[in-house]
Amino acid sequence: MTTSNPDPKRELLRHTVATLAYRGGKAVRNAPAGFADFRGSASSRSAGQILAHIGDLLDWALSIAQGKQTWRNSEPLSWDKETARFFAALKSFDDYLASAESLHVPAEKLFQGPVADALTHIGQIAMLRRMAGAPLKGESYFAADIAAGRVGPEQAAPKREFE
Repeated sequence: MTTSNPDPKRELLRHTVATLAYRGGKAVRNAPAGFADFRGSASSRSAGQILAHIGDLLDWALSIAQGKQTWRNSEPLSWDKETARFFAALKSFDDYLASAESLHVPAEKLFQGPVADALTHIGQIAMLRRMAGAPLKGESYFAADIAAGRVGPEQAAPKREFE
């Protein structure tokens, strides 16, 4: 159920979640075989561990929004399963944000904590892709067709990519 008089902060948070889906989808899509185990150094998280952490962050964000804050550290699944988990967690969080249910914390707190952290980690995956020899094409994200509610693996095609 969508609210009849949307809160602008909540709507901006939903757009941010859609941005996370768009950028994250680009970072995880068509990863090379074995990429889940790739690390920037021996002491850093693997790409698969980072993606699992993003899933944990999104689950945490939903639990905070619902007033039942719960954290867990998940063991990474296969890349395909973690990718599916990423999009499922985005959808669950966005569905809650789109509902008439109360946020139990200010939208700004959700942004500054789990959502901003997830955006940072998507950037790490993109950087690891470059380091692993499978770089993403650059893009004008300003021109991208990103819309609140579009949080699944099917995203609009890039409007303006560059090398």
